[in-house]
Amino acid sequence: MFKGFTDETVDFMWGIRFNNEKPWFEAHKEEYLTHFYRPMRELGDELYDWFTEQRPDLPLRGRVSRIYRDARRLHGRGPYKDNLWLSVEAPAESVWTSQPTFWFELGPEEWSYGLGYYSATPATMMKLRARMARDPQMMESFTRKLGRQKEFVLTGEEYKRPKEGAPSALLKPWYAKKSFSLSHDEKLDEIIFSRDLVDRLKSGYQFLLPYYDYFVTLEGDPDPRVPG
Repeated sequence: MFKGFTDETVDFMWGIRFNNEKPWFEAHKEEYLTHFYRPMRELGDELYDWFTEQRPDLPLRGRVSRIYRDARRLHGRGPYKDNLWLSVEAPAESVWTSQPTFWFELGPEEWSYGLGYYSATPATMMKLRARMARDPQMMESFTRKLGRQKEFVLTGEEYKRPKEGAPSALLKPWYAKKSFSLSHDEKLDEIIFSRDLVDRLKSGYQFLLPYYDYFVTLEGDPDPRVPG
């Protein structure tokens, strides 16, 4: 059971940020496992169980990221990350980055959580726009609901030239996105050190579940590029 992160968690994150090398990590590996990885794993397992209770008919998997950076993509950085994230998403037939994903991430300065795509494919975004064009009411309702709360905001990379054809002004922000997330970012505070974090995340994810139900079915929509 997740009991909260600790001061040692934060100390490790700052330590690896400023000592990003193998000797330092190996000397502090037990601190990493005890105060960072294992609590994140416990939190991930608890959230995964909750998601499967909420959507028992959906195939889902839970994961916790590795602290090791991909050696092919270091770009002058050290071999370790100073943050970890957990995710819950449907098993991907292709790459998981193109699937709608629930996540929680903890770094040395802030934590974040939400729902979205790490990198939605152009085809997925085309299907989203086509669905909004066919039936704008559902997404307009979601957008109004999003605007009435303060926990999550629509974020993501935008096209240099937004796509045209939005059926209403309310949906124009979605037409501007190359990929997107509904995310919440917050500076580190006391909540990460207690089980209150679990309730906060579950409450937020409960709000986001209908959005997930909508996005996860996009892959089954017809390809707008193929004549009907």
